[in-house]
Amino acid sequence: MAFKEILYAVTEGILTITLNRPHKLNAFTPRMRDELISALDQADADDDVRVIIVTGAGRAFCAGADLSMGAKTFDYDARGHEGGIESHRDGGGLLTLRIFKSLKPVLAAVNGPAVGIGATMTLPMDLRLAVGDARFGFVFTRRGIVPEACSTWFLPRIVGINRALDWVLSGRIFDAQEARSSGLLQQLCPPQDLIATANELAQEIAANTSAVSVALARQMLWRMQGAAHPMQAHRIESRAIYATGSSADAREGIAAFLQKRPAQFSDRPSTDMPDFFPWEDEVPFD
Repeated sequence: MAFKEILYAVTEGILTITLNRPHKLNAFTPRMRDELISALDQADADDDVRVIIVTGAGRAFCAGADLSMGAKTFDYDARGHEGGIESHRDGGGLLTLRIFKSLKPVLAAVNGPAVGIGATMTLPMDLRLAVGDARFGFVFTRRGIVPEACSTWFLPRIVGINRALDWVLSGRIFDAQEARSSGLLQQLCPPQDLIATANELAQEIAANTSAVSVALARQMLWRMQGAAHPMQAHRIESRAIYATGSSADAREGIAAFLQKRPAQFSDRPSTDMPDFFPWEDEVPFD
């Protein structure tokens, strides 16, 4: 699809997606959701894309949902939604589930306020960096609604249930230092260094790793967050090490180590993922 509310730019294997409604503080719309999902689809199909960085244009990352519809913003019956409560799908959840499924690592470069969906969309991303004056808020209870975008699954796994309860029940805005100390952020950066630092982290992955190994490892780590027993990890790790152990990338990785040279990995996520991937069916939406 043609992008109007995001920017899509690939340089040296790094895709930078920029939320691009700066005049609205990059407020989230259904079109932005659809464009982001389309961009992730495009990135997964492009083996030249190794890592994705998501940031915002202007002085905000994303100020939350676009509230220009007023009281109808979250009133789906008033907006003519067909099918009622049983068929409704939260738009933020559609996006975060797609980020969760990504074959490419996703980094958030939070350049300013990240509130509501602006905060929750970052949760399934793999690394989160922010400028020191960024602000965050899971403000749903202050708007008379509830958390969305699968955040009740992601947030406690990242920062723990006590901190998640503090932030969600109060709906308060908190600063980047608190986000960093709570584990939500990996790093704080001066504004002028944010994108360069994100690119440096992205290049560390892109230049030194197997794309197939990264895609598998990312999914293994995320999916095992919900495993009931380590035996589930043992099963999938056993299958994955068996499958990758005979791959061209494994042969190249060992040869490069023994020969003390950079590896030149050739396996591609679009064609060379093992047969067992993905290893579990999607949970049906009833």
